Amino acid sequence: MSELEHLLEIQNEAGESPHWDAAEEALYWADIVDPHLYRYYPATGKLDTVKTNIPVTGLGLRETGGLVLASKIGLYLLDSSLKEAKFIKDPEAEKPNVRFNDGLVDRNGCYWAGTLNEADFTVSEGSLYRLDPDGVIHLMDTNLMGTNGIGWSPDNKIMYLADTFGQVIYAYDFDLEAGGINNRRVFAEIPPEAGMPDGITVDSEGFIWNGHWGGWRLTRYDPEGKIEREVKLPVQNVTSCIFGGKNLDELYITTAWFLMSEEQRADQPYAGDLFRIRPGVKGLADPKFAG
Repeated sequence: MSELEHLLEIQNEAGESPHWDAAEEALYWADIVDPHLYRYYPATGKLDTVKTNIPVTGLGLRETGGLVLASKIGLYLLDSSLKEAKFIKDPEAEKPNVRFNDGLVDRNGCYWAGTLNEADFTVSEGSLYRLDPDGVIHLMDTNLMGTNGIGWSPDNKIMYLADTFGQVIYAYDFDLEAGGINNRRVFAEIPPEAGMPDGITVDSEGFIWNGHWGGWRLTRYDPEGKIEREVKLPVQNVTSCIFGGKNLDELYITTAWFLMSEEQRADQPYAGDLFRIRPGVKGLADPKFAG
């Protein structure tokens, strides 16, 4: 594994939901507190920054170009200019404290995104939804504390979901054809001293990478839920990661300084920046929403 690289001094308040577009050779992600979208081309160093009126919390790539978005006010489609947005629906509109958080596209072209109660992180009012390409939204699970990172095993038989405030990563049996999940069980429990589980990606060997908010680390779990390795970072809030590069052998890592004191920020000058490592394993192609 290569040494950790401090790649981009971007100072996101909360960098989140990174995705790699192989066709563009570009990395997309969002700042979900100071609402901006980013598109970065590592080969040239070009960075596109777009301020958005939508309080984006998660995103996915679209087959037609642009993004599918989860936000505090529902689900949206964004065109390739990253400027024209189309509202789909907010299934939690009648719950003022409940909002969407992160999401991911499955290999059948559907977008999965979950919700949480941002006023009270101790209640299990979060749900998990599936957005189909035709715009229909399905409620897939309930009684979650803080839905966050999502990922699928290479054979599409297991779906993983981080429940941040529950200190747990769940696994489900997954049916790709039907878009169904069942048999929710604990995949890994995260002790408080290791932070809280945030964003997820799954590599080509079926191992699960998880960023730890407040934990100063990324953890790689084997398919049985055992820790295979930890990657320590010089920042406390490690939010998510995604494989990219021409060979999908580069792991891009987003971070945050949200809720830090001035003293903490002074001690962590790289908090909110983008990092990269080459971990010696390849990732999987980032699927695109078919709608």
